[in-house]
Amino acid sequence: MTDGLRKGLTSYGDAGFSLFLRKAFIKAMGYTDDALDRPIVGITNTYSDYNPCHGNVPQIIEAAKRGVMLSGAMPFVFPTISIAESFSHPTSMYLRNLMAMDTEEMIRAQPMDAVIVIGGCDKTLPAQIMAAISADLPTVVIPVGPMVVGHHKGEVLGACTDCRRLWAKYRAGEIDDQEIEAVNGRLAPSVGTCMVMGTASTMACITEALGLSLPMSATIPAPHAERFRLAEASGRVAAAMAAARRPRPSEILTEASFRNAQVVLQAIGGSTNGLIHLTAIANRTPHRIDLDAFDRLGREVPVLVDLKPSGEHYMEHFHHAGGVPKLMKQLGELIALDAKTITGQTLREVVATAEEVPGQDAIRGRDDPIKPEGGLAVLRGNLPPRGAVIKHAAATPRLMQHTGRAVVFESVEDMTLRIDQPDLDVSADDILVLRNAGPKGAPGMPEAGYLPIPKKLARGGVKDMVRISDARMSGTAFGTIVLHVTPEAAVGGPLALVRTGDMIRLDVAGRNIELLVEPAELERRRAALKLDAAPDWARRGYAHLFNETILQADEGCDFDFMRRGGK
Repeated sequence: MTDGLRKGLTSYGDAGFSLFLRKAFIKAMGYTDDALDRPIVGITNTYSDYNPCHGNVPQIIEAAKRGVMLSGAMPFVFPTISIAESFSHPTSMYLRNLMAMDTEEMIRAQPMDAVIVIGGCDKTLPAQIMAAISADLPTVVIPVGPMVVGHHKGEVLGACTDCRRLWAKYRAGEIDDQEIEAVNGRLAPSVGTCMVMGTASTMACITEALGLSLPMSATIPAPHAERFRLAEASGRVAAAMAAARRPRPSEILTEASFRNAQVVLQAIGGSTNGLIHLTAIANRTPHRIDLDAFDRLGREVPVLVDLKPSGEHYMEHFHHAGGVPKLMKQLGELIALDAKTITGQTLREVVATAEEVPGQDAIRGRDDPIKPEGGLAVLRGNLPPRGAVIKHAAATPRLMQHTGRAVVFESVEDMTLRIDQPDLDVSADDILVLRNAGPKGAPGMPEAGYLPIPKKLARGGVKDMVRISDARMSGTAFGTIVLHVTPEAAVGGPLALVRTGDMIRLDVAGRNIELLVEPAELERRRAALKLDAAPDWARRGYAHLFNETILQADEGCDFDFMRRGGK
């Protein structure tokens, strides 16, 4: 088997010449034959001035390189796309698959015996794991880590649950311009990902549960020295994997490891986005995520991590309480402890070393959960024939069984223009419906599912309403919000047939959501429905590829040809 610099030679028709030329050019960088004869560990560089979440990546790279070299291997750093949630137009989800393809092809194209991928901001970790699975090269994942908390008027703040809460207060007139500006400078006091259980933290926890990163990697705050010591240790592990040429992701990612990831997703009160990403990751393997089985698991697995938006604490508190190893210990037999990790340890061995922290209350026991059921529920009914998701751990209890009148917005733009109009016909008991905000409809399935409370209701004291869409929602958000209605409106799903004034019934306990309109009337509406198969935004390039091949939310929003087995 070829390895190191000999791996994947450029095709010149003469393998000897190909190696000769490769060595000649790389020696221009000052490398010696001794360095070039060692196993190679590739390290992705996802640093960008547009990505403050990844602001510590240069330091992580240096620490990882140090670990690789201390173990006798040779690190090679290479750039890939960097996606920052709030800097990506139209959405970061639109670019996730592009990053996955970029990362996979760079792993394949360049000589390396193992790879370290460094990511954090919402869509980067899933993109990198999707790539690693398809390339199936020994892989170590290093999350960038969460920010530390901020403070305002004696209150602990965290991006972005508190940014949404305080923005809602501003919209309601409870906070003035001067105070919201002060808050703006205090929500994100350091580099790193959101310090609540948003999508970035959710995916970091899932990655650790899958066995693809070192213990505690999900929770160490981004600026802490411990984060860089972990990066050095990750480099050492990657060097050992490069020498042994294993384990590959295909050896780590088993049915048991995917079940563990689902258990952890429920127990942390994780982001609804986590389910889409985990589905896309699983679809790159022989395994699949069954939404109904995931929902059944949610009835067995309680929420044990007391973290915003489902609880009160922040990621650094979760970390100091013992992190994911302590959580898995509390989950007991719900975790398949014989599952392997990249270090060669089983989760049983990882859990055995979990720290006991007297008096901590960020990780509860199963006899004292935050919520008796898992954070996410899957809904069925005539509105989402292939399912919808609600983060009921962060919802208002009284609204989880609710019947109300639909107030329909045709698009994100329509919602933006009309939501705060004084003459909008809406009351607190109505159900806000947003459509054409799914994978194709928006495009890119924006995090627009967190529809704002109409300003006139917010100023009257309304804090939550039932909201339904084919969009996504940030994991940092809260409220009684039904998301990922599948199929989406843009491809003719029943959401496209809803009209303002229709009655909708939500029953979270019964896992049901129904549009209370006679089937014959729905058929009449369907016959009159006109769909745009080739929208203007999808005429060329990546946009065309996206529109032609994107899957729905229940299949992970990957491209159809990227799944294991293709279309």
